Amino acid sequence: MAEPANGKICYIEIPAMDVARSSEFYSRVFGWTIRQRGDGATAFDDTTGQVSGAWVTGRPPQEPGLAVYIMVNDAEAAIEKIQANSGEIVQPIGGDPGEITARFRDPGGNIMAIYQEPKPKNVSVE
Repeated sequence: MAEPANGKICYIEIPAMDVARSSEFYSRVFGWTIRQRGDGATAFDDTTGQVSGAWVTGRPPQEPGLAVYIMVNDAEAAIEKIQANSGEIVQPIGGDPGEITARFRDPGGNIMAIYQEPKPKNVSVE
């Protein structure tokens, strides 16, 4: 088994006033797997199984705070899902020139972001 990469994000604690609402949001929008830990905390695993975390109570969301980007295949579709699941877009696509990103506020008040990998530009070889 390979050593974990130094510097890779591996665990995230997300503040939430309503853990059930927040976990449902991330499950519906991004397909995260939700589970109950042995200590009773509600935890998540991302779709790659490489990043996990938990929702924590008693800690207010911070703004602007740390920016965590979630990779998406289609930013427009992700924005539609975010809005359909009680999320709010706080920076639409285009706020970061040259990048396909958007920032949103989740139901717990946290500011998170999405990132879509730009399509490679056609390069002609002569």
